[in-house]
Amino acid sequence: MKTKIAVLATAALLISAPAAFAFHSGGVAECEGCHSMHNSFEGSANATGLPQYESGPYLLKANDQSGSCLNCHEAGPGSYHISTPSNAIGPNDSTVPVQLTPGGDFAWLKKTMPYAIRGAAATFDGDRHGHNIVASDFGYTADKTLTTAPGGTYPAANLACSSCHDPHGTYRRFADGTQKRTGLPIFASGSYTSSAAPISGVSAVGVYRILGGVGYQPKSLTGSYAFAKPAPDAVAQSTYNKAATSVSAAGAAQPDLVAYGQGMSEYCANCHTAMLENSYTSGMKGLVHPAGNSAKLTAAIAANYAAYVTSGVMTGTGANYSAVAPFEIGTNDYTILKAFPTTPTAATAGTSNVNCLSCHRAHASGFESMARYNLSNEFMTVADAAGAALYDSSTTENKINFGLSVAQQTAAYNGRPATAFGPYARNYCNKCHAKD
Repeated sequence: MKTKIAVLATAALLISAPAAFAFHSGGVAECEGCHSMHNSFEGSANATGLPQYESGPYLLKANDQSGSCLNCHEAGPGSYHISTPSNAIGPNDSTVPVQLTPGGDFAWLKKTMPYAIRGAAATFDGDRHGHNIVASDFGYTADKTLTTAPGGTYPAANLACSSCHDPHGTYRRFADGTQKRTGLPIFASGSYTSSAAPISGVSAVGVYRILGGVGYQPKSLTGSYAFAKPAPDAVAQSTYNKAATSVSAAGAAQPDLVAYGQGMSEYCANCHTAMLENSYTSGMKGLVHPAGNSAKLTAAIAANYAAYVTSGVMTGTGANYSAVAPFEIGTNDYTILKAFPTTPTAATAGTSNVNCLSCHRAHASGFESMARYNLSNEFMTVADAAGAALYDSSTTENKINFGLSVAQQTAAYNGRPATAFGPYARNYCNKCHAKD
């Protein structure tokens, strides 16, 4: 009888326990997942590239902070992986980064490709593909040319995964929407559409992607670089790392569709201060492209977004939402955010807004300046009437795609084939601006 009661009690706990999507579960994970007290397990070293009894800095299982993250986050395609293994990527060959996450694959930083502009030979350095994290165990090095973050002062030599993500997951979101480091226990991830909601007065959930919030600064970084802005309000689909098949659909057709609520540009401005532009006036000089909670879409932009299908085709219906050019919804209501990936709502003038990730990926991309699409040529696709090939480096006239093959460009669009964009599709800035 006692055994039966114990079994029933255990089953009840399993049923009531929140689903765990990742090692972190919205907060701090088990300590030995990242740290090794002695770098010794069953008679040998258990830390990457380090001799027995010699751990990395802060007793990490790697030579630096990002290396500790990539011990788990670099692997084959899928799930929570954000970097293709080094042995599968060459700098100037046909190898293709395989991770298709909303943030992109850091392996694009290793793709230094030759290309040509109107017949003139040039080289596109991998450094220009994204955030140059330092992870010596995995072949990632600091930016070769920049010393600080563009538009800010954050030192490039210290850029790590932990520059943005708090490895201990100390920031939490409460039922009233506020964020703090302490106050209630974190019982679930807050990053997904299926994440449990925080319980008022009882528990909290983690902030989006365990990002560092107000006051955050890695322990390893000296100087005054503490963040002034909180983590953004956003949620992703739990099955986010797989090929997309559409540029204007919901759910499974766009697994990289993230519901961005508010605060993403403000968060980026923790490091890229001069890039934040909320008070844009058309035609005024001295400004940058608007991005921020107050950079609301005009009626004309919202109408263009909904109507634009591809070059010259303005017949879109419904939301016509594209994860290749996501807008921020303009809310921190997680009921709305969790429903959005399945049933996106249309861009709304005066409510929806541009954010930094409308044009860029957070980690890296196949294009210049970690853009979501090729900014350096008017065309995104060529070939036949069905748009069967993305910009192909084999053509003589149009070698302006940084030397990427069709397969590599398809991966750069997170698996989207050229047919998803249409034949002779011009630059995707037209999704909002419709100038073609």
